[in-house]
Amino acid sequence: MNHRPNSLHISDVAHSMHPYTNMRLHEEKGPMIMTEGNGARVTDSEGKEYIEGLAGLWSVAVGFSETRLADAAYAQLKRLPYYHSFAHKAHEPSIRLAEKLVEMTPEGLNRVFFTNSGSEANDTVVKMAWFLNNGLGRPEKKKFLSRTKAYHGITIASGSLTGLAGNQKDFDLPAIPVTHLTCPHYWRYGEEGESETEFTARLLKELEDTIIAEGPETIAGFIGEPVMGAGGVMTPPEGYWPGVVEICHKYDILVVSDEVINGFGRTGERFGCEKYGFTPDILVTSKQLTSSYMPLAAIVVNDKVYNAIADNTAKLGNFGHGFTGTGHPVACAVGLENLNIIEERDLMGNAKRLEPLFQDGLRAFADHPLIGEIRGVGLIAGLEMADKKTKQPFGKPGAVAAKVVALAAEEGLICRNVYDTVALCPPLIVTEDDVREIHARLGRALDQALDWAKSEGML
Repeated sequence: MNHRPNSLHISDVAHSMHPYTNMRLHEEKGPMIMTEGNGARVTDSEGKEYIEGLAGLWSVAVGFSETRLADAAYAQLKRLPYYHSFAHKAHEPSIRLAEKLVEMTPEGLNRVFFTNSGSEANDTVVKMAWFLNNGLGRPEKKKFLSRTKAYHGITIASGSLTGLAGNQKDFDLPAIPVTHLTCPHYWRYGEEGESETEFTARLLKELEDTIIAEGPETIAGFIGEPVMGAGGVMTPPEGYWPGVVEICHKYDILVVSDEVINGFGRTGERFGCEKYGFTPDILVTSKQLTSSYMPLAAIVVNDKVYNAIADNTAKLGNFGHGFTGTGHPVACAVGLENLNIIEERDLMGNAKRLEPLFQDGLRAFADHPLIGEIRGVGLIAGLEMADKKTKQPFGKPGAVAAKVVALAAEEGLICRNVYDTVALCPPLIVTEDDVREIHARLGRALDQALDWAKSEGML
């Protein structure tokens, strides 16, 4: 994937620090520089066009270069480019977007708090839980439950909730009280001879046993992605989420649905919690909220959570939390227009309609020698590169998935390797032809990767 050096390439290597990057390796190979985007495709500085098979970072729902979003941003920049929402201040874009989110999210979620990113949102959720429990006279109720392979962000608190070693090693995380439960991935963590129903029962027993062992009076919340995204696209086993909610509410533990990737149709339903039949106490969304045209995230809470927080602000005289950009008017204007487009063009319906073509086309690769499991729902999927019998990766962990992703880029398809999984999450605007082209380009990359793996003695 090395590109010819140019002035931008040289400057990037000399001055930029990239997230999720081996910086020394980056000094050697440099960046792929994107210059244009249009619909479901992007173009690099050498003029090569790609299907953006990960929607940027799981997020560009309406595609690239949507003029309505640019126009919404420009109109707001001319009218009121910035104002804050501290100390009773407000502006129309944040009011209208909060109103829209309450309308779109499950019944009972009635209050909205804005942040700039999903990481900040989940960090804020932790602070909200601590704040409300202190206000309720429960200072010991501070722990969180999460899952291994979960991804909830990278700030101190949200990075602690995350259950991925690569996000925690040498960052001294977790730094808050959090217990990570078994990842609800049946293919990987189901025991020999264990049915999916039995796997679900075992995980629910683990949850309740952990609550009892830790003490329900010490646990503030359970956080989870309905479909786990950045950990490898894992769909939950049958009955898992309703069981989690029943147990948590039995012990007065808040349920937080992290919908940063799942939200606004990605799973084929409006939200992942609706796909899997539960209503959380707190719902967190970002990414497709603005199609990532502007940084924005939203926390939507039920009345129980809001009233406990509001009562404590009355005692203290203040809610001492917020950001300069909380409810930024330009971001909110873009978010509102983005949600209007999603609804007007029925993009959530498009994801549901294309789900069989997208998922079945990927599952046609199930017999490929490199693939251990294919999983997904709606327009999100993961193909795990592993031996079908042993479930072990070929060669060095992650090597084959990285090779597939590199070869896919050569074929004009951008996807992402997440450990041993190749992840796909195209924009919600994709067409049947786009989906078939994704399958074709990925298939060629898989076959080339197989030849490479054989030449390296991995098979």
